[in-house]
Amino acid sequence: MKDMEYMKLALELAENGCGYVNPNPMVGAVIVKNGEIIGSGYHENYGELHAERKAINSCVAPLDGATMYVTLEPCCHYGKTPPCTEAIIESGIKRVIVGSLDPNPLVAGKGIEALRNNNIEVETGLMDMENQKLNYIFFHYMKTGMPYVVMKYAMTLDGKIATFSGKSKWITGEKARVHVHQSRHKYSGIMVGVNTVIMDNPMLTCRIPMGRNGTRIVCDTNLRIPFDSKIIQTASEIPTFIATSSLEMDKIKKFSDMGCKVIQVPKKDGHIDLNVLMIKLGEEKIDSILLEGGSTLNFSGMKSGIVNKVEAYISPKMFGGSGAKSPVGGIGIENPDNAFKLVRKNMKMFGEDIFLEYEVMNNVYGNS
Repeated sequence: MKDMEYMKLALELAENGCGYVNPNPMVGAVIVKNGEIIGSGYHENYGELHAERKAINSCVAPLDGATMYVTLEPCCHYGKTPPCTEAIIESGIKRVIVGSLDPNPLVAGKGIEALRNNNIEVETGLMDMENQKLNYIFFHYMKTGMPYVVMKYAMTLDGKIATFSGKSKWITGEKARVHVHQSRHKYSGIMVGVNTVIMDNPMLTCRIPMGRNGTRIVCDTNLRIPFDSKIIQTASEIPTFIATSSLEMDKIKKFSDMGCKVIQVPKKDGHIDLNVLMIKLGEEKIDSILLEGGSTLNFSGMKSGIVNKVEAYISPKMFGGSGAKSPVGGIGIENPDNAFKLVRKNMKMFGEDIFLEYEVMNNVYGNS
């Protein structure tokens, strides 16, 4: 095997950590000696050993003179675990091939420097773009300090997310709904507006085998969420945040006593300021959000510029009805030239449903 093949294997291992390591990156490592793989590992769960130490611990032969292929620059600081650079230096490994440099300021080249200062040969940049693509959430979070936001919705072919009576179960088929739960596993948080909670009373949990429940985030400007809603009733079991501008301290205390974390956010245009909320959620180590809001919150998300990606499921059905809601509501855009602009990244089929994935361009609301 060649260097690129070993790194490709390390990337495949890294992907196994998807959904389990946030806000850390997915990292894989492969150790080779005399043309044979003698160890491998990946970062399996947040707070546990990193890929490099997993790989070293798995080795079936002495490590002196071996080469390590690792998708991301080894850490050189104490966090949840000790520095990986120390383990590499002590192991006898003499060559390290790194995919991407770590954008984390605590590392950012210092890991490479520590290895080289201990006479370990280091090469960087092998399959860098592939690793950045795999870890787009981590790189965004490190760059901005705010979550990567994915707006998700399912709609009929005539652009409706519910019937005129508000019913929406089910627009898409089972395969598409399974894919949604895979996304719920992948991202750190699931965010909805209070109207969604009042109308649908959802649990917002991940229902796939070995799936992880993300932190549930309810945008509730005036603190209207019912105490008897499923989300509040299970807040002691599943992390639940309520973002509000309300100063009703008695209600806030009751929600806190029931297990919720209440985040105070100032108002902007009559609703909570989503940009401020993103900063606060980033401080809470929420690196990514699946926005499953209704049409009002979806428009607010687009208008505020917090949405990075749009995922749309389109069903071969039609509801009709002038009163039936579309995925993005609000006041809308007056001039077509000022539309939110998207770039398609992916398209696939789930049964009879079409899945479209778009990145949002960095246009500013109201500007051409």
